[in-house]
Amino acid sequence: MKLKNMFAGETDNTFIQFFRYLFVGGFATVVDWGVSALLFYLVFGESLALLCNGVSFVLGLVVNYLLSTFWIFKTSKINNRFLEFISFAAIGVVGLLITLGVTWIFEGLLANVTNLYQIIAKVVSTAVSFFWNFFARKYLLFNKKNND
Repeated sequence: MKLKNMFAGETDNTFIQFFRYLFVGGFATVVDWGVSALLFYLVFGESLALLCNGVSFVLGLVVNYLLSTFWIFKTSKINNRFLEFISFAAIGVVGLLITLGVTWIFEGLLANVTNLYQIIAKVVSTAVSFFWNFFARKYLLFNKKNND
């Protein structure tokens, strides 16, 4: 496999798509966390933490969608772009629920053991959610092979 293929050109190769999704998901996460921090610390403050996180989640989701459809997934099972985005977002919301669930579980298991439970939960939930988001999007939304 050539290094150029890892970064350029259309591909249906799951390994290459996963490799690219590492960059896309990473960048979308930076956007999400960065916007959340900016809104929380510089704009709204503690009283509107949920708004900060909601807005940053949506912006990260939009960045992820745009980069994913431009660089990773070229064929969709859905011909309507709006419905495609709604489906993409729904998978992301499931990923968010997974994140919340894993965080809740880790809080219950580790809160009395270590004050690092939040960081541990964030790392584990980010990884689980990342795998869910990639494979759900790849096989439920962008894998047109089964639809032809």
